[in-house]
Amino acid sequence: MRTQNNFFANNLGFLRNRMKISQQDLACKLNITRKKLSALETGQTRNPIVEDLMRFSDFYRLTIDTLLSVDLPRLGELQLQELQRGGDIYPRGTKLRILATTITPDNKEHVEMVTLKAKAGYSAGYGDPDYIAQLPVFHMPQLPKDRKFRMFPVSGDSMLPVRNGSYVIVEYMQDWTVVKCGTPCVVITKNDGIVFKVVENKIEAEGTLLMISLNPAYKPYELSVNEVLELWKYHSYWTDEELEPVTTSGHLLQKIEEVHRELKALSQKL
Repeated sequence: MRTQNNFFANNLGFLRNRMKISQQDLACKLNITRKKLSALETGQTRNPIVEDLMRFSDFYRLTIDTLLSVDLPRLGELQLQELQRGGDIYPRGTKLRILATTITPDNKEHVEMVTLKAKAGYSAGYGDPDYIAQLPVFHMPQLPKDRKFRMFPVSGDSMLPVRNGSYVIVEYMQDWTVVKCGTPCVVITKNDGIVFKVVENKIEAEGTLLMISLNPAYKPYELSVNEVLELWKYHSYWTDEELEPVTTSGHLLQKIEEVHRELKALSQKL
């Protein structure tokens, strides 16, 4: 059993099983008894001493705060590795929490699809693991396995040739300041929901993103970084539209000649 908002015991068992190490072997590595380790993992020890907290923090390369307050089994493998490399749970550019995600039984990242029905509630539910768990998921073996991807719907004609009703496949950006200028991105905003635009990165200088449409009928506008909840970099897009034949200039001239011949033949009959 664990107290509210204290995930320590559950995290210890999860991390040990993730490493595929027995309680006896881990106890030897930490220089504690197996009985003590078992009591910590099952929550029988309600108030671990500081020395034990430090042992686990050093061994798993995670901060004590993370071990206590973050529900690690809900995270994907990529996020765990980022935390172990010293990544902060509050990424640069925003007071953003750890990305809610879904994983396969062998701890690999899913590609979640934000459907049109789910789109309206994403800005409110993006940080809720239960909301994310309800999204359809896909496995796309062609995508890089060391990055996190998600699919979002495109609305309107501001980003032609990516048409209304298409889905963009995008990569999660934890550090917004490294996004290169001119990069198409899905930006999750507080007030405007899901926005797909070409981004000019002005975070360091002005604390804003310049949002640009590919369709020149739409004017660029500034978006304060304080309005941004998540930022996803464009990778590719998917559509179920039928392919249209491409008309070459030679093919067009041929059609014109056929029309001329038909008109000439018709005039001779009159």
